[in-house]
Amino acid sequence: MFIKVCGLKTKEQIDKAIEYGYDAIGVVTYPKSKRYCDPKDAIELANYAKGRIKTFVVGMTAEDVKEAADFFDYTQIYEVIQVPNLALSSKEPPPKDLNYDYFFYDASIGSGVFEEFPDWVKEIACEIILSGGLNKDNICAVIRDLKPFGINISSGVEKEGVKDIEMMREFITIARNCQ
Repeated sequence: MFIKVCGLKTKEQIDKAIEYGYDAIGVVTYPKSKRYCDPKDAIELANYAKGRIKTFVVGMTAEDVKEAADFFDYTQIYEVIQVPNLALSSKEPPPKDLNYDYFFYDASIGSGVFEEFPDWVKEIACEIILSGGLNKDNICAVIRDLKPFGINISSGVEKEGVKDIEMMREFITIARNCQ
């Protein structure tokens, strides 16, 4: 199973994500996010992680990520627009005429609030990455019920809005062992 941890802001967090066995990291360059990382700092983090783990620059629109996108492996946005190495995030089914590398289902639109998954998600779960409100307490039920291609965690491994190294370790250990 593909597991991404999003909203990282430090080299230490990247090192721990790699050590713990995450498949990818996300760095948010959407200015209104509490996980916002300045594009200059985001580029530094992308360069630090390059070749060690898959990297996603994350924003609401292509405009949010444009300064840093070329330095990351993938561009994760909520805007339905064709960009290179697209990782589309949406609470709607993916458009048939759009080429994307990854599809993230996120009904919370980055807020981290968990919602039940609609039937169409269940029908294509093996092709998508589930996101939004996942945590150590609900992840096993989600994995067992939907059998997704992947999962994305962010607020579920935070204390007071900051990534917690121990929560990152605990989450991936639980997620890897509940299948």
